[in-house]
Amino acid sequence: MTHHYANRFWKKNWDNFVYDLKPEELEITVVDLFKETFKDFPDHIALEYFGIEITFEELDKYSNQFATMLIEKGFEKGDIVGINLPNTPQFVIAAIGTLKSGCIVSGVSPLLSTTQIIYQLNDLGSTGKKVALITLDTSFTKDMIKIANKIDPLKIVITTSVASFLPHKNTDLISSYGEIPEVIITPIKGKIVLDFFNDILKKYSPDPVKIDISPEDVGWIQYTGGTTGQPKGAMLTHKNRVSNIKSFGKWLKWEKGEDVMCSGFPFFHIGGLNTCELCIFQATKQLIILNPRDVDYIIKLLDNHHPSILSNVPSLYQLLMEHQKFKELDHFKLRLCISAASPFPKESQNELESIIGRNKLLEVYGMTELSPVATMNPYLGKKKLGTIGMPIQNINLKIVDPITGVETSLGEIGEILVSGPLVMRGYHNKTKETEIAIDEDGYMHTGDIGVMDEDGYITIVDRKKDMIIVGGFKVFSNKIEDVLSKHPAIGMIALIGIPNQNRPGSEIVKAYVQLHPDYIYNGKEDTVKDEIIKYAKEKCTPYEVPKIIEIVDEIPLTPVGKIDKKLLRKI
Repeated sequence: MTHHYANRFWKKNWDNFVYDLKPEELEITVVDLFKETFKDFPDHIALEYFGIEITFEELDKYSNQFATMLIEKGFEKGDIVGINLPNTPQFVIAAIGTLKSGCIVSGVSPLLSTTQIIYQLNDLGSTGKKVALITLDTSFTKDMIKIANKIDPLKIVITTSVASFLPHKNTDLISSYGEIPEVIITPIKGKIVLDFFNDILKKYSPDPVKIDISPEDVGWIQYTGGTTGQPKGAMLTHKNRVSNIKSFGKWLKWEKGEDVMCSGFPFFHIGGLNTCELCIFQATKQLIILNPRDVDYIIKLLDNHHPSILSNVPSLYQLLMEHQKFKELDHFKLRLCISAASPFPKESQNELESIIGRNKLLEVYGMTELSPVATMNPYLGKKKLGTIGMPIQNINLKIVDPITGVETSLGEIGEILVSGPLVMRGYHNKTKETEIAIDEDGYMHTGDIGVMDEDGYITIVDRKKDMIIVGGFKVFSNKIEDVLSKHPAIGMIALIGIPNQNRPGSEIVKAYVQLHPDYIYNGKEDTVKDEIIKYAKEKCTPYEVPKIIEIVDEIPLTPVGKIDKKLLRKI
């Protein structure tokens, strides 16, 4: 049989300045990558946060203090720091400081329940490693005090506030975040409790630490929500992340010290972490967004700072587009708009480009286990809206039949498999799950269903788990959502399969619809539902047409802004 994907034919469609990285280019740690920025751009602004600015030199020194604290408190290479914060300067300082100390960064979402936090921290410490946690003082008094005794590996708890870096509580911060209470921090028996400012930044030396770190060392354990069972920690090495950071920078012709980034991606998620670390390597100023749902503040930032790059999930772009002020902004400095983490309907992509300018939107695709980006549309070459572009540097990618595992022909739908220097080391403490995810040829089985065209561009059709089976036919929910989202009544749509009681093993297609804010209708939901079904019958094959439509005020989103189908299935 012919191996359509083996010769990486898509490389001919890369921009002419893009090439595979040489093996020796990957033999460096992320800490050393950052050193270049700290040395060459000390006076450049690294972070902007509600009006205060932190230079790269300050970021370097603060992170040295954090690293020194960890080492002096007995943390050794391979111990772990959980960062349980929204996007703040403290998150960035703690992450870099952790890496400098040879310890491992683990984002701990502030949206997790206490049960989930207990699970993640115990799992991190399950191999005998010590764990530290940095958290907000409000979370400390609300949750940490109650649960700390259930987390044996937890040795240090560091507290801070969203207002700590600000000379006074400013109005933007309060309108974005809400009132900021005064909190009294009390000791916890058997744990060291520290205040980020008073006990670390005011006490420890800002001199560099000396720790030997190698490219093969694990620097991150990022948890990814499993479709079944508990979340799994993907272990990423310095080499994994270097391959991604360097490839991404070269792909986008990113010049050091030239750009301003505005991203609503949470740092605790791999998408936000990647954006943040890329910006440090590229000496790019980051406008920090504490609350990605505060669209008014984001628009104010765009108006004041004219960023050259935006990086967000599709749902945030959709929120921005609903805003008249966003449409009126001057986007002259914006060279690039990155969209990732979930599918972005083509209709909405066209609408966004009509506001910001043509050829600026770039869809990328990846997953935590791929450190994280695997495919992108070209920066200057042909962008195909609605596709996730083509495989980036140093990657082998193939599409296989999701059931038989046999390689498909070009243009045929199947599961996307990826190999290369970006594939994670494995799942922390989960050998069996690692063996299922990464096959003996080193290919990561992504669980995403897609199709590649003759130029190498890939369209994601669905998640393997979101595929709906109707009487033996495969219905790819993303594809149908994309088609139906063109109907003027639909603002957002999500399809799930529900069991068909009359036909065991078969499912019924159900659509949840959030109406478009501009849509005017006579108040009768049934009329709207009939219209949508009629439209679906014109555009889809009979088995793809939703049998049930439910109109909801709001489609639930995950903390990262993806549509929460897991929750919809539970309902």
